[in-house]
Amino acid sequence: MTTKKVLGIGNALVDNMIRLEDETLLKLLKLPKGSMQLVDMVRSEEVASSSAHLNCTRSSGGSASNTIHGLARLGVETAFIGHVGEDETGEFFKKDMIAAGIKPLLFSSKTASGIAHAFVTADGERTFATCLGAAIELSESHLNEALFAGYDYFYIEGYLVQNKALLKKAIELAAKSGAKVAIDLASYNVVEDQREFLLELLNNKTIDLVFANEEEAKALTGLDPHQALDFIADRCETAVVKTGKEGSLIKHKAEVYPIKAIKANAIDTTGAGDMYAAGFLYGISKQLSLTQAGKIGSLLAGHVIEVVGAKMSQEQWSTIKQEIEQIEANL
Repeated sequence: MTTKKVLGIGNALVDNMIRLEDETLLKLLKLPKGSMQLVDMVRSEEVASSSAHLNCTRSSGGSASNTIHGLARLGVETAFIGHVGEDETGEFFKKDMIAAGIKPLLFSSKTASGIAHAFVTADGERTFATCLGAAIELSESHLNEALFAGYDYFYIEGYLVQNKALLKKAIELAAKSGAKVAIDLASYNVVEDQREFLLELLNNKTIDLVFANEEEAKALTGLDPHQALDFIADRCETAVVKTGKEGSLIKHKAEVYPIKAIKANAIDTTGAGDMYAAGFLYGISKQLSLTQAGKIGSLLAGHVIEVVGAKMSQEQWSTIKQEIEQIEANL
């Protein structure tokens, strides 16, 4: 059985993960706890200098990039389309992808690369000060058929929906290449802002697979998780609504598959949705059942919230792979 190939597209960012003992610095920087604030370069440098004395873990990031990393770790052939700056941060992003076995399809400019400063408080809550920088310079003019050739799944992070021309062309080229199109809705406030456009994409049946958490599903449909699942599934091949500690709901055609969350000691929820998508896409790329794919998604999400950031150690991945083997064996 041949594992399918997955191509991702998203904002190419480098994550600076910073642990905080209390909320003093957040208040000083006027960053509302739990928020994702877009900041300019000047503000980003202010945030960086204010937190320079704290321990910082750096890794390539961005929602779709995290998912593609997870897939690559599980042995899936992957590539990532993004835009970086011609600077040390952009070079770091590229090298981090290559080291993970991902084919980087990166465009660049003189603009500084995007950086996400992520502050993690003791309760596991994340607060972001994100400077998109060069990441937002990715446009429809960068895309061509050759980029999409040979990939079976095309994965989009929802933060890109604000660039309608880019997204429409990407979906068109993916469909032309024969790839199934998957999207993660990314953030409820993005969904609220772009609800009309997202509904247009769904109503036109241009998306095959939709991932949404409870808040995003409600922002899109105004409905509770079960009703939202039905609404989305009527407009695509497969719908997934994640319900936090309750687990997730998957619907394909008329069938609903409830999936339980695994027990986890949550330290930082960064990357939980991204890793769920990685696990699920891994499952369907290996032609496993939707229940198995959902269980693998929950497995990855449960493990990643036990660490700071969206990247896990080699030891954790070894444990995850053993647990996946058990899921694959239980048809």
